[in-house]
Amino acid sequence: MTMNSFFTYLSVFFRKNHLYSRRIVLTATFRKFILVSLACLSGKIVIANDTNLNKAANNPFLDLPIAELTKIEITSVSRRSQKLQDVASAVFVITQDDIRRSGATSIPEALRMAPGVQVDRIGTDKWAISIRGFNGRYANKLQVLIDGRSVYTPLFSGTFWEQQDTLMEDIDRIEVIRGPAATVWGINSVNGVINVITKKAADTQGTLLTAGGGTFEQGFVGARYGGKINDDTPFRIFAKGFTRNDMMSPLGQTNRDEWHSVRGGFRIDHSRGIDQFTLQGDLFSNFIGNNTYSQATLDPTIPLVIDRGRSEGGNIRLRWDRAISEQSSIMLQTYYDHVNLKLPAITSYMSESFDIDFQHRFPFLTYNDLTWGFNYRLYHTKLTEGNLIQLSPSGQTNQVFSGFIRNDIKLIPDRLMFSIGTRLDRNDFTGLEIQPNARLMWTPTSYNSVWGSISRAVRTPSRIENDGEVVAGYLPNLPGLNLGLPLAVQAIFQGNHAFKSEKLIAYELGYRHQFSPQASIDIAGFVNDYSELRDLSMGAFSFVSGVPRHVLLSLMGNNKASGLTYGVEISGDWKPTDKWRLQGNYSFLDMNISSDASKRYFDPTSNGADKVNQQHHISVRSHYDVSDKLQLNLWLRYVSGISYYKIPGYVTMDAKLAFNPNKKLELFLVGQNLFAQNHQEAMPDFIYSFPGLIPRGFYAGAQLRF
Repeated sequence: MTMNSFFTYLSVFFRKNHLYSRRIVLTATFRKFILVSLACLSGKIVIANDTNLNKAANNPFLDLPIAELTKIEITSVSRRSQKLQDVASAVFVITQDDIRRSGATSIPEALRMAPGVQVDRIGTDKWAISIRGFNGRYANKLQVLIDGRSVYTPLFSGTFWEQQDTLMEDIDRIEVIRGPAATVWGINSVNGVINVITKKAADTQGTLLTAGGGTFEQGFVGARYGGKINDDTPFRIFAKGFTRNDMMSPLGQTNRDEWHSVRGGFRIDHSRGIDQFTLQGDLFSNFIGNNTYSQATLDPTIPLVIDRGRSEGGNIRLRWDRAISEQSSIMLQTYYDHVNLKLPAITSYMSESFDIDFQHRFPFLTYNDLTWGFNYRLYHTKLTEGNLIQLSPSGQTNQVFSGFIRNDIKLIPDRLMFSIGTRLDRNDFTGLEIQPNARLMWTPTSYNSVWGSISRAVRTPSRIENDGEVVAGYLPNLPGLNLGLPLAVQAIFQGNHAFKSEKLIAYELGYRHQFSPQASIDIAGFVNDYSELRDLSMGAFSFVSGVPRHVLLSLMGNNKASGLTYGVEISGDWKPTDKWRLQGNYSFLDMNISSDASKRYFDPTSNGADKVNQQHHISVRSHYDVSDKLQLNLWLRYVSGISYYKIPGYVTMDAKLAFNPNKKLELFLVGQNLFAQNHQEAMPDFIYSFPGLIPRGFYAGAQLRF
């Protein structure tokens, strides 16, 4: 059976049986899937030199064999350091060298490298990012962390990606977990976790200056200085700013969504015996824009709303680590985060959160590695002057209490590992949620490993779903909505205090193989069984006189939808020569959502997710060192189309040429989206604004380290 015929068979099988007996389908299909997946601080300031600058300039990751790259230490899966090859989970690590060679200027762009991660750009400052489906600007089944600090917003249970940034050169790695990680990271870690981990202050000593500009990336500048307060206390400070051009809409007019941003921050690390302390924080200010259809405003006589606004905020994080031994440690972290968002035609929104997180790891008996901990999160949200979004009450404070325990059991040392754990989360909307997980890792040889898992995860209600009101637009102008009424129908989404958590039972299986020190492959497959997904039910009609006359329709959220998804993700790494490295991945996803309401009331991040899913993603990256001073990096991507929106699939390529005349200076030229003048990747959801056409772009710049 070929791969295409296998996918076709599974797709037909699911569609025929899904509505009759989802549990029977799940059991039978999972068996087939298993068979296939197997084939503060004081002292004197000391100016320090950056001992790692030359290492960065010499591209250490390209110098390493693939076998060594699989031994990179990661922390996001079990919240302790593990080798990538020993992790019983679908994990992908984006390194600093990957980011630098890609030419990515933002975290969302860098995330395109990971298999199973769907990254669609809606506008200059707007992204739709998810893992394993349910993608949209307001996607809500993904937990995003920066240095272990959650950047979740309770407004819609998701992430404002335009607010998440740092100096790209300060990122050590991005750990991407595909699949549930709720036992470790709690509610909303449903389809995956993204953890952006920045470098320690000791690794950023010296001075870094970078600047450049071009067509779409009109201008950018960044600066960082790292020094020492004393021998045990390194620090760094940084600042960055950029301006990005606006995009054109499919109608050929400007979206007025040009983006200007400034950000600055610091990090201080202090070592005292077995204790490590970190104090870190940053501030940002974004000037952003939006074009909104008049049909999506309260005043339909306005032909077009050009909405220029601003978001600003900051955060501060304090962490203490005590390493008692290789198997025993204590961690305590706390942080505060504050954000203001103001788009006059849409809303003014304020959010602040406080979080405290504790964990303790210790050996238990002979073959047990036990980790337990607790978490407390308090967040306050307030929405004022909302034209399109309103909350009642406008301001509210909510809390989440959590506790977890996890045990890694060595059934056969170095060969068979069994992990089991659970997390208890109590939230103000749905009360107590239980999220267990079981994983098995089998390593028959040093170059083969097989793992499997069963997990439960939940996505708790957002404030909008619980007590919000959103003006969604006029139904005839929204795709797929046709009630056959003689008048235009304006839809308003109403929150529901009875809205429950969305639930997932996930089954995963993975295989890793090391062909040689220069080649490896990683395969992961999954079947996800969703229940009590968000659906929409029709409320009362009311007639509104005026220009134009229209009918006001109330839509209320409920939990009547369900879903069954399955897919496979394959990534490979190969070094044909010492100077050339190839990385590629392929992701396939099929979604089946059961919802009668989706035929009339379409929700792209829930009951209509299967209609707007891109089934195929391919990424191939080539890193080639032409010489010790010249590097050529190419990145080819293919994403299948969305027929529902009439968005065709696209193939594009990014390229970066970097020249190092000496060890301190790098000159670079980057081309992005080279194969077409522009292309469309997504449509907005909820607030219906103009989508943008992603343009071809070029920029050049220089980076100096000393």
